Amino acid sequence: MAPTDDNEPADRHAAPPTVTTPPPARQPADDAVAQAARRMPRWLPRAMVLALALIAAFQLGSWAFHQVTGLLINILIAFFLALAIEPAVSWMASRGMRRGLATFLVFLGLTIVTAGFITLLGSMLAGQIIKMVEGFPDYLDSVIHWVNQTFHTDLRRVDVQEGLLHSDWLRKYAQNSAAGVLDVSAQVLGGLFQLLTVALFSFYFAADGPRLRRALCSVLPPARQAEVLRAWEIAVDKTGGYLYSRGLMALISGIAHYILLQALGVPYAPVLGVWVGLVSQFIPTIGTYLAGALPMLIAFTVNPWYAVWVLIFVVVYQQFENYMLQPKLTSKTVDIHPAVAFGSVIAGTALLGAVGALIAIPATATLQAFLGAYVKRYAVTDDPRVQGHRPRGTGGTGAGVRMRRLWARQPRTEESS
Repeated sequence: MAPTDDNEPADRHAAPPTVTTPPPARQPADDAVAQAARRMPRWLPRAMVLALALIAAFQLGSWAFHQVTGLLINILIAFFLALAIEPAVSWMASRGMRRGLATFLVFLGLTIVTAGFITLLGSMLAGQIIKMVEGFPDYLDSVIHWVNQTFHTDLRRVDVQEGLLHSDWLRKYAQNSAAGVLDVSAQVLGGLFQLLTVALFSFYFAADGPRLRRALCSVLPPARQAEVLRAWEIAVDKTGGYLYSRGLMALISGIAHYILLQALGVPYAPVLGVWVGLVSQFIPTIGTYLAGALPMLIAFTVNPWYAVWVLIFVVVYQQFENYMLQPKLTSKTVDIHPAVAFGSVIAGTALLGAVGALIAIPATATLQAFLGAYVKRYAVTDDPRVQGHRPRGTGGTGAGVRMRRLWARQPRTEESS
């Protein structure tokens, strides 16, 4: 057995002890960077608050705008009405009358004319309705007699009356009409309130027109003041021209329908002629149908066939007015192209309904005349193509020339043979 050394370790194959290296110490700067990376930027809370505030302000502004849309439309109508009566008020003011008194007299005259026309028309309509109610049995007998002779039936007035009185649709109609009385009353009161609002703002705009112009020009430089005053003058001229053209078309329409109704022997022909002229011209879109319905109703009380003749005349005259009379008068008095006038009416109707259709043409004419001063124009060259003519001595250009050249290059087989 080999001798052992006391100094030799007991296990010479034992693993050496592991030495753990401590991690490097972190610097304070690194801690600050890590904390800053985990912390929210200072500008982010402010940006979030600002974004929320802008969204809330937009929502509030949108809600407020929708709430006052009706008032803004009434103010717009009042402004154009004030522009329409501006020449008369200015003429009276230039003769030494106070502007407020002149505006009051103009409004008083318009109110008297309107009230007189409505009263006369209402009394006429009430009389005709009473007459129709009293003569309804005779109308029903004549209709039943015509039906029996034409279709070989055996109808009686008593059976027809009982069927009408006991019908379900008549009962439902009566119930719906009774339930809608409050809605109609509310609409009437709302319409009267809107009319009062328009009249009040129109009076202020017309009476304080110079003061309003001075207040508006006081916040503008002199060059801008001249532009504003020029735009105001153009608006007055174009609005007056538009009303003049509408009044002229109303006069022509009233005379034409008066002649027809007088020839047919329809009562109240002058009043009906005035009704057709005013309603068809100053109530857009549905004015023609409202204007023609009343003469047809009155003519029906005289003879049912007269109502058919009135309907035919209304339709034919409407086409004549739309395609011949209105474009010429509108383009001359308002000085815009008929296609532009038609397009402006469509656009105004799409934006503001009946109000937009009524004020679309004067607004477009004013904008066109105002912008015309800033468009630089040049003399047009004396070229036949400007007039749509083809220059003489030229063989043409484009596809026609290319086709002729290709045809000339092809061999003439028939001639060669």
